[in-house]
Amino acid sequence: MTKISSKSTFFFKKVFPVLWFWFLAFFVIETLLDGAFEKEAMFLVVPLLMVVFGFVLMKKLVWDLADEVYDCGDFLLIRNGGEEERISLSNIMNVSASTNMNPPRVTLRLVNSGKFGTEVVFSPIAKLTINPFAKNPVAEDLIIRVDKARSKRVI
Repeated sequence: MTKISSKSTFFFKKVFPVLWFWFLAFFVIETLLDGAFEKEAMFLVVPLLMVVFGFVLMKKLVWDLADEVYDCGDFLLIRNGGEEERISLSNIMNVSASTNMNPPRVTLRLVNSGKFGTEVVFSPIAKLTINPFAKNPVAEDLIIRVDKARSKRVI
């Protein structure tokens, strides 16, 4: 059993949002206490827009990531929010990797919906590289193995 999800998933899902919203709340409170709001109302509009922008961005790109993903040979063990599920490689319809974002994402589309729905998204282990077009080895390996498992699947 090999862990193929990034160790930084906890930071991206839990720590960074707390820091983001705490900083914005601190800025708004300081602005209100200093009386800058009476002089210029724009001091509150921008942080509020940043709260909305941050929430939408984190909801779409971070909070849907699985906590941990383990490669167990012919199945993947997915852990998220205290629950876990075994997903057979033959139950995966498609593997797509988005590497040009932070955190990088691998999306597994399932043939049969499971505990976490029809798609499972996780952040894979990524090597540090200066090549922005480098493919993620975890995603590439999964693509090949899922294709082999899918060819064995009875339709």
